[in-house]
Amino acid sequence: EDVLKLQRWTEILSEEEKESRKKQVRPLFRHFRRIDACLQPREAFRGSDEIFCRVYTPDHSYVTIRSRLSCRVGEILALVREKLQYSEDQPVLPGHLILVAVTSAGEKAVFRPSDEAVFTTLGVNTHLFACEPSELDSLLPLPEEIHWTPGDSKLHDMSAEEVANQLVAFDWELFSCVHEVEFVCYVFHGEQSRWRPLNLELVLQRCSEVQHWVATEILQCQSLPKRVQLLRKFIKIAALCKQQQDLLSFLAVVLGLDNPAVSRLRLTWEGLPGKFRKQFQQFESIADPSRNHKSYRDLITGLRPPLIPFTPLLLKDLTFLHESCKTFHGELVNFEKMVTMDTETSPSHLQTKAYVRQLQVIDNQNLLFEMSCKLEPKDT
Repeated sequence: EDVLKLQRWTEILSEEEKESRKKQVRPLFRHFRRIDACLQPREAFRGSDEIFCRVYTPDHSYVTIRSRLSCRVGEILALVREKLQYSEDQPVLPGHLILVAVTSAGEKAVFRPSDEAVFTTLGVNTHLFACEPSELDSLLPLPEEIHWTPGDSKLHDMSAEEVANQLVAFDWELFSCVHEVEFVCYVFHGEQSRWRPLNLELVLQRCSEVQHWVATEILQCQSLPKRVQLLRKFIKIAALCKQQQDLLSFLAVVLGLDNPAVSRLRLTWEGLPGKFRKQFQQFESIADPSRNHKSYRDLITGLRPPLIPFTPLLLKDLTFLHESCKTFHGELVNFEKMVTMDTETSPSHLQTKAYVRQLQVIDNQNLLFEMSCKLEPKDT
């Protein structure tokens, strides 16, 4: 009940603020576009926000629906059916429809009609499909998700300092949108919580996106010297993110460089100066999960707020605390548990660029490995 009260409090918006928003642009994530939002400054998503979203059919045609972010799957399918009814491409109205999330690797997840706020749960290159149950096995990823074009990266023309500053600034915008209640909802999911942690889910998606962005940029580069330059630049970017206490992007970049499709590029890594190799080894040790992530915990203990934590590990710790400690002792609240789970954040507002907000990534690991083998075959 208290969680639901907090939800209602966080959904209160000033009508004056709504009227002042005139600019309409895409948000960070390509699955949907919020109608009344602008990128600067970024604002928290709420379940009542209206968005535009594409929903595809098995032949890869699509309809664009207007929906609340918290809309149930059954309502989404009703909107899709209404759109298809007036579509010239659909002479025959489909029967019973299901909503499916299809990843770039072809994996499928079928949603239940009662599921809510599914938009923020989608992976980086995952799309929504509406189809009849008999068509489920025939669903394929969009062509642009399974084909890639080699070429030089825009990153070559940007300094490591510029990119790092943009990453840190945008991470602060995203992290500042996360209400403390969202951490509680994430940990208590399936129990008392009926509210989806929308903004927290987008932060987690951002972490995955940055990891795949690093691998994508390196593996799309055909020139060995330029790949070495990119490797150096990413290590510099990681160092600058760490220096600015953005541990989310810092570890996301390090994990991206640790992707098997990147780490196997022997010729590329051999071209890296010893100074950078040594620095990256230090970064790898911080990302090492052994002894319950001791190196990372030692690092974060020595930092003073404000900082952006590595959110996946933070949620892992909170989940462990929740599952290992009782919330109540008899009829009394376990306040020691509540204090331990307390999380503090500090907002920051900096300028960012469209490149960092709209990273183009490949998240299909098989495709990344195929690209890697084309750059440096196994026998080299």
